Amino acid sequence: MTNSLEDYLETIYLLVQANGGARVRDVALALHVKMPSVIKAVLELKKHGYVTQEPYGAVDLTEAGARAASEILGRHTLLKKFLMLLKVSDETAEKDACAMEHFLSPETLTRITEFVKANSRRGRAGR
Repeated sequence: MTNSLEDYLETIYLLVQANGGARVRDVALALHVKMPSVIKAVLELKKHGYVTQEPYGAVDLTEAGARAASEILGRHTLLKKFLMLLKVSDETAEKDACAMEHFLSPETLTRITEFVKANSRRGRAGR
């Protein structure tokens, strides 16, 4: 899956969690893209088996889509916590975590997880 599709899937997941569904318009607003771009991405996500959508209806996650999106969001959250431990500003940490979540190896993510856990226990998270 491309980085862009991961971003669409993550956004759909967050909208479903917040609103019970994700409309194409809401995805477009959240990602600052045009609706035809969302429609194209939804078609690709359907091909991968991650989402379903009735014509003109909300986009829903399949079980596989929810699982994949949860993993993507987990990486994002971990990386943002890591950057906040390094005293990166919230805005920059959010932006950088979004970029980094697509590229790190499982080994690196494991080491970052260990680092965040060790330093969070010491009361340093987000300070």
